[in-house]
Amino acid sequence: MTEVDIEKENAAIAKAYKQLLKVSYQTLSIDDKKLIRKAFDMAVEAHKDQRRKSGEAYIFHPIAVAKIVAQEIGLDATCIAAALLHDVVEDNPDYTLNYIEQTFGKTVSRIVDGLTKISSLSKETDVSTQAENFRKMLLTLNDDVRVIIIKIADRLHNMQTMDSMRADKQEKIASETLYIYAPLAHRIGLYNIKSELEDLGLKYTEPEVYHEIHNKIKESKEEQDIYIKAFSQVIVDSLDKEGLSYTIKGRPKSIYSIRRKMLKQGVSFDEVYDKFAVRIIYKSDFANEKFLAWKIYSIVTDHFIPNPIRLRDWISSPKSTGYEALHITVMGPKGRWVEVQIRSERMNEIAEKGYAAHYKYKQGNAEDALDTWIDKLQEALESNETNAVDFVEQFKLNLYSKEIYVFSPKGDLKSLPKGATPLDFAFSIHTEIGMKTRGAKVNGKLVPLSHELQSGDQVEILTSENIRPNSNWLDYATTARARGKIKSSLKDEKKVVAEEGKEILRRKLKQLKIALDEKSINEMVVFFKLKTSLDLFYRVGIGSIDNPMLKDFASSRSNAFMSYIKSKIRKPTVVQNIDKDEITAKYDSLVFGKEEEKLDYKLSACCNPIPGDEVFGFLTINEGIKIHKKNCPNALSLQSNYAYRIMQAKWIDSSQQEFAAQITLSGIDNMGLVNNITKVISSNMHVNMKSISFQSDDGIFSGKINVIVKNSTMLKKLMENLKKINGIDKVSRV
Repeated sequence: MTEVDIEKENAAIAKAYKQLLKVSYQTLSIDDKKLIRKAFDMAVEAHKDQRRKSGEAYIFHPIAVAKIVAQEIGLDATCIAAALLHDVVEDNPDYTLNYIEQTFGKTVSRIVDGLTKISSLSKETDVSTQAENFRKMLLTLNDDVRVIIIKIADRLHNMQTMDSMRADKQEKIASETLYIYAPLAHRIGLYNIKSELEDLGLKYTEPEVYHEIHNKIKESKEEQDIYIKAFSQVIVDSLDKEGLSYTIKGRPKSIYSIRRKMLKQGVSFDEVYDKFAVRIIYKSDFANEKFLAWKIYSIVTDHFIPNPIRLRDWISSPKSTGYEALHITVMGPKGRWVEVQIRSERMNEIAEKGYAAHYKYKQGNAEDALDTWIDKLQEALESNETNAVDFVEQFKLNLYSKEIYVFSPKGDLKSLPKGATPLDFAFSIHTEIGMKTRGAKVNGKLVPLSHELQSGDQVEILTSENIRPNSNWLDYATTARARGKIKSSLKDEKKVVAEEGKEILRRKLKQLKIALDEKSINEMVVFFKLKTSLDLFYRVGIGSIDNPMLKDFASSRSNAFMSYIKSKIRKPTVVQNIDKDEITAKYDSLVFGKEEEKLDYKLSACCNPIPGDEVFGFLTINEGIKIHKKNCPNALSLQSNYAYRIMQAKWIDSSQQEFAAQITLSGIDNMGLVNNITKVISSNMHVNMKSISFQSDDGIFSGKINVIVKNSTMLKKLMENLKKINGIDKVSRV
């Protein structure tokens, strides 16, 4: 570079720095400015030899990130300094964390440390490594939420300046942004940044779609401005009459949200009905905020008819991100729906700045919604039960979930994600209550645990000491917390069964003259096509590996000469990680409907589902049931056009499936007989009683019992135990 160029660049750097101080949302004291200056000088020095892919000096990147942090997110000087330094430790070995701590203090160094840890996560494309990275990144949330906020700003600037990158790199970064960073920004209440991240994500993952919608919005902008003006004109006079101080703004919805609506409703751009929103922002002191919001609401609805289903009142109960506003959808001129958002200036700042504005406006010591969310998140992060991919999926659910508000019996308000069930509610109160849930009452009426709660429901949980979670609970629970706790409880229970299974296996092998040692365990794991030794013991424990199967194993083993020749022909199977303490699911069987029936089916060629995928069944006219993946390209059209032909379907582990069976009993009636029968059933660990009926006729007793069992071995065991009861003469299976 020539001297002139260097001078120009230095002038541009100085200008960018001055602008940073000017646009800060917080008022900066002299000490703040000194701190920022010190950080700026260190960053300039550390990055002096670096350039970005576009060729510009690297220092422009940290300044831009600091600017987003200062202006758009509105954080304080500490965060601005940390943003300026966010790449220093990683890019320049001369600058250590200790040095940063000595120069800037503990807080800045802790934030920089968190950011460095995130950057140094391996850039693998493998899903599980990537998921593990996200998990580690999210763990920094409990150290300091500011780490994540600065990371979001860093990601936003990277997305804004991605043009000079290779296409495959652009796509990877954009997908990651849509997958985790946009939902995070949403959750922290940074709605503007969330929208920009989503739009930029779409720009690089589906460029044609992005540009098409972008151009259409541009074309319709003029017409839209005229429409908003006409709309506003109608209510301006009434608002002025009430002496209100306000501004009315129209804004188009984001490209990404329009795209989402087009896909969800299966419509074209022109058919998306609320492509823009009108925002009324009014001046008010804190005491009158609510009153004025409803006053403006009544003025708007005097002129335009509201859509009663589309009223969203986040003023009476703010979202857990802290968002407050009143949203109404009204029928505007020319028969068009318009979304109207009513917010005070304070609410508007919180909507735009999220976290930072919260602290500016925090009234007294009110517990902050973001803090409670981070506490909840901490639980999800600390339960290491789930694998990383499941964890990130669950985490995403918690990020984007719409909320409902339900009441406890005492009238306390709890927020839960939309679609939550009484089981989620129970776990949200306390893990112990969740684990012991026997049933639930909603608005005084008993409901099944799978009942979907609605906003305003009053929920009472009924508990019992001798209840334990069963695998069906996973179908009823939607929140990460509930699912995590249920999974770990089921895992513990399976381990108990596996312990029993190990002893049973030891006894059975002894009869077959085989010792239970590492070699025989390895051989059995391979023979029964399992993954871990725990799988083997568990399946013996529940009886899905029975005597005949073990005899087959023994004979295959004793035929040593044949197996020697076979092993010469076929490479021996190497068992990996046999000692892992997990019981894996062998997704080897498809079941349909609520009853989980086994039916004939074919796998569809359009999406090639494989065991374990989320799937549904589609009843074709000529080829019976065909299985499609939930995210199959044809799924949307099948579900919208032929909803009546769709069947629920899921892959299960056939060894852990439960079956219904009916047992009939007869014998001589005597005192306490019914009591003895129910005692026997409830002491059989893996048997669940569905219904029971008895009758006695002149001293002769007969009964029918419907039970749910995992397999026939268990059923046989139960029937043998029933036969031993005094007075029972005959026990048979229907």
